[in-house]
Amino acid sequence: PEAIPVPTPGAYPSTLREIGRVEPDFAQRRSMVREQVTAAARAEGLEADIDDALLDEVTALVEWPKALLARFDPEFLEVPAEVLIETMRSHQKYFPVRDAEGALAPRFVAVANIESHDPSQVVAGNERVIRPRFADAKFFWEQDLKTPLEAALERLDGVVFQDKLGSVGDKGRRIAKLARSMARMTGHDPEPVARAGLLAKCDLVSTMVFEFPALQGVMGRYYAARGGESPEVATAIEEHYLPRFAGDRLPTGPCGRLVALADRLDTLVGVFGVGLRPTGTKDPYGLRRSAIALLRILIETPIDLDLAELLDEAVAGYPAGVIAAGTAGDALAYVLERLTGYYQDQGIASDVVESVLATGATNAHLIDLRARAVAEFRGSTAATSLSAANKRIRNILQKADYGSHSGSTSPDPGLFQDTAEKDLWARISVVEEIVRPLLDARDYPAALTALASLRSDVDRFFDEVLVMADDAQVRTNRHALLGRLIALFQDVADISKLQPEAV
Repeated sequence: PEAIPVPTPGAYPSTLREIGRVEPDFAQRRSMVREQVTAAARAEGLEADIDDALLDEVTALVEWPKALLARFDPEFLEVPAEVLIETMRSHQKYFPVRDAEGALAPRFVAVANIESHDPSQVVAGNERVIRPRFADAKFFWEQDLKTPLEAALERLDGVVFQDKLGSVGDKGRRIAKLARSMARMTGHDPEPVARAGLLAKCDLVSTMVFEFPALQGVMGRYYAARGGESPEVATAIEEHYLPRFAGDRLPTGPCGRLVALADRLDTLVGVFGVGLRPTGTKDPYGLRRSAIALLRILIETPIDLDLAELLDEAVAGYPAGVIAAGTAGDALAYVLERLTGYYQDQGIASDVVESVLATGATNAHLIDLRARAVAEFRGSTAATSLSAANKRIRNILQKADYGSHSGSTSPDPGLFQDTAEKDLWARISVVEEIVRPLLDARDYPAALTALASLRSDVDRFFDEVLVMADDAQVRTNRHALLGRLIALFQDVADISKLQPEAV
């Protein structure tokens, strides 16, 4: 009620805390909020649902937190829990509370910024404020349920996705078509996948999502289930938005994964196709996030599909003339560029990724298998020697303009002159027979181990054999031998790309 003297600068924090009832330290204040919210719920045998982002926001809103447990009418529990939670968190900054089974309880914790002489008045005020919010949410829910989810398709035709790419309704039909095609490729039932793709965006025109945009997908799941759609379709409608951010969970079922892929593929080729490629500062369509999501779903679930083929099919889903020529290739390069950062976060160096991509691989699942095999291989004793040898061979073949024929021509054993080249060819022939079934089985670590057995023969070849022989036939034959050696590694990685200090 009156000025508070601060005797010394060093006494400022403690004076604020002890007399002014202001906790100046953010971390301490955050801890106070968490402890008080938890204690308020547990006093009635309940558990507070503490979201870290909300915890930070409330901590920044209050100076002297006082958590209070309040109630709301249990009739509102007829509305999906996610709606009530979104209302509490986003609109009122309240912490939801759950019972012992994890179900939402008709309680919430409000954090006041004052130590009231009559806390019941503060509780009553918060209860009075939340009721009309929940009443609105209940009204939206009931109104939306009066119309089948599929009926929204016509309304989506009036919602612009992008002025050159048509409506959201057009996008939904493209997603359905592409998802159906991918289902066939992967051996899944195409009907529920296509159905989920068609309905995926329908909740965007619902009253509830208009009011609570963060619930897109979630409400689609509820409306689809209420409308008699299968659990697989209903779940996929929600999960096709996953992952929403870095580190977020992935779709759990094949239906959701394929619709998630189709949605992002369609957006990528569409936005690239009309010349709106993201820049260093602008990415209004979230293409970086979409590209990472594509890679994560393909690699981590995993899905054995070729990304280049998928992008071509996505382009084909648009009317002729809409998408610029070369779009699929540009989009492919953009997505693959994201792999360096993706693997860097996992401790796999960029030159390992480069060595795999240099082979022209475009199946993200197989790229992952190869990259992990090469990362393990680089720690072997043969890695440095074979990497240097591969680099030397490529330089030799490039200077001889033999690169385009590399691996396609077999050497003529009758033209071998030195024992070292005869022995190397014999070893290559043996290793080829070992490696071929390993590559077919995608056992890349075992394939690299077999290839590493060539090390001593390769080293001996370069010590004893003059590749650039005077005799043109002998020289060309030796080029063919080295080309065959390079081709063996090419089915895994171009290990010449590995940096000497790294291998």
